[in-house]
Amino acid sequence: MTEAIPLYSAIALGYLLLTVPMIALLMARLLKGPQRRPPVAPCPAQPHQVGAVSVIVPTLNEAERIGPCLAGLSRQTYELREVVVVDSRSTDGTAALVEAQSKTDPRFRVITDDPLPADWVGRPWALDYGFRHSSPRSPWVLGIDADTQPQPGLIAGLLQIAETEGYDLISLSPQFILRDPGEWWLQPALLMTLLYRFDPSGSEASHPERVMANGQCFLCRRSVLAAMDGYQVARRSFCDDVTLARAIAQRGYRVGFLDGQRVIRVRMYEGMAETWREWGRSLDLKDAATPGQVWSDCWFLLVTQGLPLVVSLVMLVAWLSGVQTLPIAIAGLINAALVAIRWALLGAIAPSYAGKKPLWFWLSPLADLAAVTRIILSAQQHPQVWRGRQYDI
Repeated sequence: MTEAIPLYSAIALGYLLLTVPMIALLMARLLKGPQRRPPVAPCPAQPHQVGAVSVIVPTLNEAERIGPCLAGLSRQTYELREVVVVDSRSTDGTAALVEAQSKTDPRFRVITDDPLPADWVGRPWALDYGFRHSSPRSPWVLGIDADTQPQPGLIAGLLQIAETEGYDLISLSPQFILRDPGEWWLQPALLMTLLYRFDPSGSEASHPERVMANGQCFLCRRSVLAAMDGYQVARRSFCDDVTLARAIAQRGYRVGFLDGQRVIRVRMYEGMAETWREWGRSLDLKDAATPGQVWSDCWFLLVTQGLPLVVSLVMLVAWLSGVQTLPIAIAGLINAALVAIRWALLGAIAPSYAGKKPLWFWLSPLADLAAVTRIILSAQQHPQVWRGRQYDI
């Protein structure tokens, strides 16, 4: 054992040299949290906002989920000019539900998009089609996903911030609705991979390539979308929201990613398996970043989120086994601190989840290594099937 101590110490020292810069970067990001903008508040519409917004909802077999979205949009007031539901030939009666809604609220209409071109992904194609078939009299266009639950005052609250603070694009992080124990365990760990990699919602991104966005609620000036030729730049992207937002930011427009927990909720996936499969394969954001950025983010996540619990336990076992050197002590303490910070962050993100938090939520740091592994696996693959469609792009 005595002969092996220098080797163990050297390994711990090498690990520290590789990870300390990543940990410093994480701390810099997390320290922005207390200064971030408060959550978007619901607001009443102002007279000058009459007909200011056209909402675009892309759909493909959303009959089981779209009801709360339609109901929430119907509760928005006169700032909402129209809701254009772009249906991609659903076979489950989605279009009929929208048509029924239009009989009680004439602001709603459903249109069918043209056949999907070979070099487009379905979601940006539907959003682009809806944008081009929406009223040009609306100065703002709001993309809303069918699985969201807009709350009263959402659109007016977004408009107030955009107009008073000079934003050209605002997207929101929602409040999540979870049900199954597996979801409560895995989903917060996957969400944390975004919090670790990017600045908190409500803070300004340092560079366009670090801009974060969420297409579930994506408000953009019509003039900006027109200047971008709609969703063209994101046509091949499976994370079209981030791809488009970064392209807009690179042109000098002001882009904001804000906390929307008070104004929009979402029930994204049914169960742990669907969460792992559907959300996990797009969280790497490789379509919006260079390969270097993707893989550096994977390494960053591995050493700051995925491995700290394992490393701290290994260093503790080594110390208790008699390998008591300064590098091992430092490595153990730093990783134990990362574990403590990770658990503390659960309290910070708790308001982003609706309802009482079960035990599984508080145990979600135990899923961190699995979540980071999912990001790494996704970074090596390109989706072939998405929302029932086959892709070869």
